[in-house]
Amino acid sequence: MTETSSKKRDLIEGRAALIVIDIQKSTFAPLANDERAIAHMPDYADRMARTKLAIDKAREVGIPVIFIQEIHRCDLVDMGRETDGDEDVHCLDNNPLTELAVDELGIRPDDYRIQKRRYSAFYGTDLEILLRGLKAETLLLTGGLTDVCVHYTFVDGHQGDYFCRVIEDCVAGSSFEAHQASLKAMEYLQHGAIQPIDAVMAAMDAHAQSHA
Repeated sequence: MTETSSKKRDLIEGRAALIVIDIQKSTFAPLANDERAIAHMPDYADRMARTKLAIDKAREVGIPVIFIQEIHRCDLVDMGRETDGDEDVHCLDNNPLTELAVDELGIRPDDYRIQKRRYSAFYGTDLEILLRGLKAETLLLTGGLTDVCVHYTFVDGHQGDYFCRVIEDCVAGSSFEAHQASLKAMEYLQHGAIQPIDAVMAAMDAHAQSHA
């Protein structure tokens, strides 16, 4: 096997955007795991709520925040193959719990919002056009599920030549085992991809100072 050496990358390369994936009202609804259409690992809601720290810091230093919402038409015409595995019908447009977690995350009327019908935030959306307009090079990912929508968004971002960073404290999976496996898979694609929130917030501050 040919050995390769990877260049040491900054946590934030170029301009950044914070991508908040599928933190919707259902996240904080008082439902037992067996009542949910999609399983959640323990402390899921706490990890999602912690994203507000990253959102507030991004706003403070001028990093754009993009909120992603999974949503499907209530007649299921666009559900596709999403219920062929472990997941049941979810995120229907006639369910109030499908709305973004506006109050919990402090979402503003003029924030960037993108709706998606599939797991990846890139698939069938205008995210790529928005990121080009923002001239973003580094994507800071939060939300859920680590092993589904975060993972597939990361992969599409990686294949689109973005630097992708996952804020480990602010993502959660369908199970702890699935969460850990996906973090390992994403780190395989980009070394340094998995970062704690303290390191990301420090990088945001340093990035703002260097671009002042």
